[in-house]
Amino acid sequence: MFRIGFDKLQGADLVVDAVYESNRDAPAGALAGEPLNRLMKVGNLGGFRPRSGNSGILFSVITSTGSEAAWPDSLDPYSGVYTYYGDNRSPGQEMHATKQRGNALLRDAFELAHSGEVELRKRCPVFFIFEWAGNARDHVFRGMAVPGSSFLAPGEDLVAVWRTIKGERFQNYRASLTVLDEASISGSWLQDSISAGEFLLEDERAPKAYKSWVKSGKLSPLVAEKIGTRSVQDQIPERDAQVAILKSIYDRCSSDPWLFERVAAEVWKMSSPTTVEYELTRRYRDGGRDAIGSLLVGPASDPIKLTFALEAKLYKSGNTVGVKEVSRLISRIKHREFGVFVTTSAINSQAYKEIRDDQHPIVVISGRDVVEILSANGITTISHCHSWLESVLSTE
Repeated sequence: MFRIGFDKLQGADLVVDAVYESNRDAPAGALAGEPLNRLMKVGNLGGFRPRSGNSGILFSVITSTGSEAAWPDSLDPYSGVYTYYGDNRSPGQEMHATKQRGNALLRDAFELAHSGEVELRKRCPVFFIFEWAGNARDHVFRGMAVPGSSFLAPGEDLVAVWRTIKGERFQNYRASLTVLDEASISGSWLQDSISAGEFLLEDERAPKAYKSWVKSGKLSPLVAEKIGTRSVQDQIPERDAQVAILKSIYDRCSSDPWLFERVAAEVWKMSSPTTVEYELTRRYRDGGRDAIGSLLVGPASDPIKLTFALEAKLYKSGNTVGVKEVSRLISRIKHREFGVFVTTSAINSQAYKEIRDDQHPIVVISGRDVVEILSANGITTISHCHSWLESVLSTE
């Protein structure tokens, strides 16, 4: 991994996935060791660190520790979309009235981005994304991003979500930002732009993907080529809070694994961007399909139904799904159907490879996917999960 030492930060290029080191000579935890102030000329605290320009906010550095289960900031490397949660993370105030004004900044930025006018896009703040690198105050750069996503319509890419803490409800933003297809941002161009109070778009050092977005509104995301399969480690939760939520699902359904079939179908329904209808098959002799249903696609005036068969496997942590279980679903998929395999565990490498190498139309939702889907829908604690499980299973 490429690293830039603290003494080299001033004017350094911003390289995607490079680590920008804090001051090793500063006392542990001291703000004097914070690297983003020196690198980006912004404040040294907070998730939002704006920099003003001639026409308002020029850009904002946004930072994430990646450790808040209730606010799962994350990058999808295959779409180039970074999901970032605003700064109203506790009850007691209106969502735009935060100390750092981060939510107000998001609101205004998305409005400018969706204006359809070049001059207003020029005034739209861009976002430089950094994540904690896991050591001292080091940060890793994830990219230069603008508001919006090619996969979401305006109005769907910045949404207010509800959370509850100790019985108090409040709202916060979930923002979808597109990381632009720029592996490196010129440090000298950025510093000259800061001095000028505006991004120097006609400068030859200016990021081409950003210039294109300003002029046309076209998003050019930085995407990674999809690998054929995910490792077992990639399919299981990383954080303790996520592991605990997955365990609570297992514990609730382990006495009667048939209960997990409805849970799995509801998780699949949550994950879909369009309408899903399903019905569970019989408790016994289900023919290798725990649920069957359809997904509606196309315009509301003339949609079509894509049918699917779903298989659910409630497995304890450490046990993986093998070829036999996967083959059972594959053999039951009918012509023009696709399959959905949902598990609290992971698909082992041989079974996963068989799915992808033979191009079977199977959606895999593993343990990590389950908790991330729940989290995206506001189910971020064991208490939330218990309540949701009871609401789902009470329909039986």
